[in-house]
Amino acid sequence: MVMNNGEIKGVVHGKTIELERDAGLPEGQEVRVMLRPMLIPGEGLRRSFGAWAEDAEELDEFLRQVYRERDSADRPELPQ
Repeated sequence: MVMNNGEIKGVVHGKTIELERDAGLPEGQEVRVMLRPMLIPGEGLRRSFGAWAEDAEELDEFLRQVYRERDSADRPELPQ
C-alpha cells in the first residue's frame, strides 16, 4: 500500500523515475505522476535571481541606481 498520500521520492533518469522504495503497487499498474523538483532551501531563490544569485551587493547597487533614475519623488529610497 502506498503511504503519505501516495508521495514517494525518486530520481529521474531520462524517461524513467527510480523510486526510493517500493510503491506497493502491482507490476504494470498505471499511475498518474505529478513532478515537483526537490530543492535545497534557498535554491529556488538562487535560480530565480540568475546572474545575481551570488552577488547581493551588486544587485543592491543596481536597485539603488534604478530608484535614483526614476522621476517619481514619492518613491522611497532603498535602505543602505
